[in-house]
Amino acid sequence: MTYTPEMLELIKVVETTRPQRVKQTFPSMSLEERQKLLNAFHPDYLKEGMRPIRVGVAKGIRMPNELADVVEGRPHISASFDLSQPEFETDILIIGGGGAGASAALLAQENGAKATIVTKLRFGDANTMMAQGGIQAADRPEDSPATHYLDVIGGGHFANLPDLVEALVIDAPLVIQWLENLGVMFDKTPDGVMMEEHGGGTSKKRMHSARDYSGAEIMRTLRDEVRNRPDIDVVEFCPAVELVLDDTGKITGAILKNLETDHYFYAKAKAVVLSTGGGGRLHYQGYPTTNHYGATADGIVMAYRLGAEPAFLDTMQYHPTGAVYPEQILGLLVTEKVRGLGAQPVNIKGEQFVFPLEPRDVEAAAFIREIRERKLGIYPLGSMPGVWLDSPLIDLIHGPGTIEKALPAMVRQFKRFTIDISKQPILVYPTLHYQNGGIKIDADCRCNIPGLFIAGEVSGGVHGRNRLMGNSLLDVCVFGRRAGRSAATYVTQGVALGQPTLEHLVVWNKELDSAGIDGAVRSPILLPNYSRKELLTA
Repeated sequence: MTYTPEMLELIKVVETTRPQRVKQTFPSMSLEERQKLLNAFHPDYLKEGMRPIRVGVAKGIRMPNELADVVEGRPHISASFDLSQPEFETDILIIGGGGAGASAALLAQENGAKATIVTKLRFGDANTMMAQGGIQAADRPEDSPATHYLDVIGGGHFANLPDLVEALVIDAPLVIQWLENLGVMFDKTPDGVMMEEHGGGTSKKRMHSARDYSGAEIMRTLRDEVRNRPDIDVVEFCPAVELVLDDTGKITGAILKNLETDHYFYAKAKAVVLSTGGGGRLHYQGYPTTNHYGATADGIVMAYRLGAEPAFLDTMQYHPTGAVYPEQILGLLVTEKVRGLGAQPVNIKGEQFVFPLEPRDVEAAAFIREIRERKLGIYPLGSMPGVWLDSPLIDLIHGPGTIEKALPAMVRQFKRFTIDISKQPILVYPTLHYQNGGIKIDADCRCNIPGLFIAGEVSGGVHGRNRLMGNSLLDVCVFGRRAGRSAATYVTQGVALGQPTLEHLVVWNKELDSAGIDGAVRSPILLPNYSRKELLTA
């Protein structure tokens, strides 16, 4: 479905203003201007989109309505589930087969532990695979981890947990070297120097990329490495539905569900790494999402039910540039690298209305304001409203062929619908992209449950209230590696497990009863339900 005649007429307006816009630099906002914009237009700040959770260790904290409904769900199994005959045993059970889980498995194996990855879908079906723009690391002489640290803290609105940010930026150069040694093909100049670009909210060029499929390249490499390592097993199509403690309060495995047979079984482990990713498929406030099909906040549900302490669950990331048209790709990511290379956000009048590389939450709020308050959006028939992202500017700035070389995945995504992004702008609107918060961890990925380690998007604290581009792929590698190493140390130093029990489910169900929660939702929900689902239309 190519652009309609009406949309082609609107594109002529964009083309008319392009020569003037390319000569101008749109100013970035002050901190005060950013906060005012967020308060008025960002979904996280809309009171009706959040509510307090009524049960659990953090009773009263706010989170999106859709997430609260799932977290307050009833378990799949009862406390009387038979734990006497585990289906299998392992040193470290890694729940989740994305970048964090794979990284954890590799470091666990290197540190002398047997690891088993269990994953809901196929190994690699994760948000890691879908990340496009790149991975940050301060590894140039003119940059430093200290500068990277300040960018992360500022981007997170100064709410980040400092120890986690320090770990992220200190490990970053090592992670780039580690990934390259494993076989990741980063973009380089002809003389072998890594190419690095800006991302929103960054003060230095430190974005390492593999064209615009950076996450797929990293995930492919990690997955292949896991498959070729001894002492790492992978079990697919078996999501976890419940974590298991022993009678002294230590983690001792999980209850898994075989999606092919609907059989529930106990997997025993001396430690668990939880790396289940985010919850974009819950579609908070009706937004479309960039997330993979299995992203339904399972880890938050299981860990919270166990008593793990959450952090920042009232903040989600809405990526400013999700595809709006054609509607077959509604919500799919249009990488920030497009704006990093020079594309400008433009309204129906052909006017640029925001600096292209504001932090993501600010950029998204500016898009929403342009449409909802200023009424300067574009309304294609049968789809969500949007604004133009003037991608042809990239070739105008950097020379013909830049888009084809630097953004091949984007070119292919739109070419299927006879849209040439080197000649025509892209219609975009914010899309639910990332879970900024999660289960609170320390720098070694420990939480308040002994033997439970958390890594990746399911963790909370490192990004504060907003994540900068390129820090998610970095997060899964830095904290995946740390979780694997920490779990291996915990196991190899010797851990005596007591009798496994699901007594926490008795306590949980009683609390639900006392709160008057009827139990209509069984959670984790595992897979989204798209029957009669109505997404945002205005």
